Amino acid sequence: MKKRQFLQTSLALPLLAAGWSRAQAQGVGVGAVVAQYAALVHAGYEDTLAGALELQAAVAAFVAQPSQAGLDKARQAWRAARESYGQTEAFRFYGGPIDDEQGPEGRMNAWPMDEAYVDYVKGRPNAGLVNDRKVLITKSELARFNERGGEENICTGWHAIEFLLWGQDFSAEGAGNRPFEDYVDGKQANADRRRQYLSVVTELLVDDLRYLLGAWVPGLRNYRERFERGELESLRKIIVGLGSLSRGELAGERMEVALNTQDQEDEHSCFSDNTHRDIVNNALGIENVWLGRYVRRDGSTLQGASLRELVAARDAEVAERTSRQIAASVAAARAIQPPFDRAIVGGRDAPGRQQVQKTIDSLVQQSKDLVAAANAVGITRLTLVAPKK
Repeated sequence: MKKRQFLQTSLALPLLAAGWSRAQAQGVGVGAVVAQYAALVHAGYEDTLAGALELQAAVAAFVAQPSQAGLDKARQAWRAARESYGQTEAFRFYGGPIDDEQGPEGRMNAWPMDEAYVDYVKGRPNAGLVNDRKVLITKSELARFNERGGEENICTGWHAIEFLLWGQDFSAEGAGNRPFEDYVDGKQANADRRRQYLSVVTELLVDDLRYLLGAWVPGLRNYRERFERGELESLRKIIVGLGSLSRGELAGERMEVALNTQDQEDEHSCFSDNTHRDIVNNALGIENVWLGRYVRRDGSTLQGASLRELVAARDAEVAERTSRQIAASVAAARAIQPPFDRAIVGGRDAPGRQQVQKTIDSLVQQSKDLVAAANAVGITRLTLVAPKK
């Protein structure tokens, strides 16, 4: 998100409809839905950490002996780990462990980044922390330099790793094509520091994911334990997260901005051309929470009490309408033809732009339906992230 770290400025208390009780949910209680959500969060971060550890192993092999094959494997591992992480973004925007005042989100997924803050770019061969030998490359130093002096001065997280793996994208049809020789001594200046930087920034990402996973491990005195006791307040947070991702972040920051500017720099994963998958996985993450279901990276399915069932017990029509709209958003996102930076270019009648706009429209309507769903279960005031003007 462009505002790197979301801070909930107002946690409006829910106004609860008189007479609400678990019994009215026809066997699906608020507590069961909140507990299933917590299980989904834990599974999502567990899968993402597993993917990040595979990325770390691929990076370690690559920097030990740089080659095109090794670089390709690291790129594949980055894409694979992003599949899980994209779905976890439905667990944000309510001041939870990832984006409270101490949360690591700004270190993990901030964008868009000024790539010259990290490494050389076209026309600036000595740019970036990699080429400044006075800067120590450690986890603590990179965390300290992240966003130092400006929101686009991003030097950690998914997109810093992405830039180090792909480099700038100058291709209309494909992703960036950083040569593996950038990591070979004698082939490119400061190759030793570039290898070190890639290793350290990947380790920092793994550390942050371990922290998030720990906050949601079952059976401990941690955030999950408090969240599961939160009942309706936790349910409100769940819906705040879904609605905020739907409208303010995904439809707004990640799609409308790029559609309006037609600028590659405004797409989410601009170096790897992975933006279309980011969009699909964000939309899928919302559907996962709504349905109380998550297909794990090993192919198994985690299924349990759902928000949909809870809403259906109070208003079947609202539940069905919301389910249809969420499914439509996922389908529309999947229909965007990559690369995203080509889909946003052209006039209003360009097929790619029309499909992106269709996805935006579906997400906007979806956010309204989620508000109606919240009202159906007695939550009549929400604090959602609004799109930037």
